[in-house]
Order: sequence, then C-alpha cells, then structure tokens
Amino acid sequence: MRRPEDKPHPPDDQSLRETGQLFLLPEEVRATRSSKVQTAKVPSYLRDHRVRLRARFMAGGADAVPDYELLELILFRALGRKDVKPLARELLETFGDFNRVITAPKARLLSVHGVGEAVVVELKIIEAASHRLMRSKVIKRPVVSSWDALLDYCHTAMAHRETEQFRVLYLDRKNTLIADEQQGEGTVDHVPVYPREVAKRALELNASALILVHNHPSGDPTPSQMDIEMTKRIISACDVLGIALHDHLIIGKSQELSFRAEGLV
Repeated sequence: MRRPEDKPHPPDDQSLRETGQLFLLPEEVRATRSSKVQTAKVPSYLRDHRVRLRARFMAGGADAVPDYELLELILFRALGRKDVKPLARELLETFGDFNRVITAPKARLLSVHGVGEAVVVELKIIEAASHRLMRSKVIKRPVVSSWDALLDYCHTAMAHRETEQFRVLYLDRKNTLIADEQQGEGTVDHVPVYPREVAKRALELNASALILVHNHPSGDPTPSQMDIEMTKRIISACDVLGIALHDHLIIGKSQELSFRAEGLV
C-alpha cells in the first residue's frame, strides 16, 4: 500500500525543461502546465496562412517574400498559436530593416511588446547561422582570392551593430586567414583598443600579418583622428615583432573604407 509520503510530487521547472532531450524556456514550461493553452487549436485562418507562406517561400526562396513575411516564418517557431504578422511589422518599424532586427541587442528586442525569450532565441539563431555561413567562405582561405567574400563577411557581422566593435583578422605567411577575433566592444562612437594585446595575440597564433576591422554605427566609414592614431600605434607595436599590417577596414552601413586604399597605411 502506498504511504502518504510516497505520493508523487508534481514535476518542478527543471524536470519539465529537461524531459528527455527537449529543453523548454520558462514561458514554454508555463504553457505546458496550462491545459487551456496546451489544448488550444491554431485558428484555421492562421494555419492556412502559414501553409501558404511556407509553400511560397519554398517555391520561390527569399525573393518570393518581403521582409515582414520572412520574419513571420522565423516567429512561427517561437509563437506557435499567435498571429505573428503584427509583431513582425512592429519589429521592422522599430529597428528599420530585417538586418537590424536580427542583429539588435537582446535588451532592445525584449523592449518590444510581444517579444520574449523564445523570440530572441529564434532571431539569434538566424544571426549566428548567417555569420557562420559567411565566415566559412573566408576562414582558411587566402584573403587576396577571397577579398569580396571577406568584405561581405565583415558587413554581415558588423554593419548593423549599434555599438562599435573592433576585430582583428590574423593571417599566416601565405596570407591565409587563420583566425578572426573580436578584441573589444564599446559605445556608439568609441571602442577601447590595446595595441600590445593585438601584437601579443598575433605572436600566440604565429601570425605574420593582420587586418584590422571595426564598424561605425553612424553608417559613415570616414576615419576619425583617433582611428588613424590607433592604427599607427598598432603598426608600431607589430613592426617590432616583424608582423605586417595589411589594412584597416572601417565598415559603414552600406560601404567600407580601406586605410590602404586611402593611403593611410
């Protein structure tokens, strides 16, 4: 006979989140506990809309759908029983375009009504996937033969960020990209950079040359005097070690500036 103390306890949040290999966010756990939510059916008009939208996307690709519908396709996964079209339009209105939505900081995304952790996760998966795809086209390849792909990668990773980010691309003796590392992130118009740390890391990677990359959130890639002076300090730190600085790229919203092309290095 079962004793009172043997009465099974309801599962806690942790066990609900880790049922087999299925991991749930807190709001998804709450939805699981609610029989009303769990048994609610997706309205037929929403279901039909999603079927048509997915079919159109699969038949024609990304060019077959505008930005708000591409966002809808992403949001379907996070908000399975809601009409996500209003939220997709709200996100585009708030951030300006698809790229800015995907790359927006988590805190900014969560400030939009209707956006929760599940939505942020789906958007950040898309951002990470796009970065990884573009990076695969340049890593371990000579930068001379993949220069356009390198610029595309830098734009994908940095052009739509709201704060300045500084990256260093490390090259070997054959000018093959061996590492791409973020060295710092700052405010809307400044990012701290430490030339000695850049040079030290180059030694650790056995790099022979560098390309510096940072973005201007304003969209204007024109270098500031601080940008020019910082570049000179890095050149000095690397010269002592026999490491060359091939270029410094500033990424704007729709274009980039090359220090080498401008005669600044």
